[in-house]
Amino acid sequence: MPTAAKLVTTKNDLPYEVRQNLVQRLNAVLAQSIDLAAQAKQAHWNVKGPNFFSLHELFDKAAGEIAAFSDDLAERAVQLGGIAEGTIQAVGRASTLPEYPLDLTTGNGHVEAFSSALAAFGRTVRESIDYAAGLNDADTADLFTEISRAVDKLLWLVEAHQQ
Repeated sequence: MPTAAKLVTTKNDLPYEVRQNLVQRLNAVLAQSIDLAAQAKQAHWNVKGPNFFSLHELFDKAAGEIAAFSDDLAERAVQLGGIAEGTIQAVGRASTLPEYPLDLTTGNGHVEAFSSALAAFGRTVRESIDYAAGLNDADTADLFTEISRAVDKLLWLVEAHQQ
């Protein structure tokens, strides 16, 4: 998880330490979301096979939705007085998602790899709902809940190609 940084002054009434802990969590999830969006693009660019078109479109749709999550996560961190840590270098250090295989070409291979990454991200987001709720920040918990619902839907859409 990213290290605690000094927060900027804000009139947000959440206690400083709570905001600091939430910014750390938000940056950790931000790193995973940026990584996940890049993994979706990797699948989008490289998928081949009989289901090419539907998977190509699905992975692109997923990348767009996940990029929107990244924006929301980063903006929430800044709203709480933090700095959004979204550079490639910061993401590379902080993401705990499995590394995406660069040698995949088949639809089934991409579906398996990307659905595994989606499931891991979904698990982190669900843990983050409870974390934010435990710090009495309903707004951040709600953001994580919104993301969780969308990730579960994406996972369903991707996994449907395995069934």
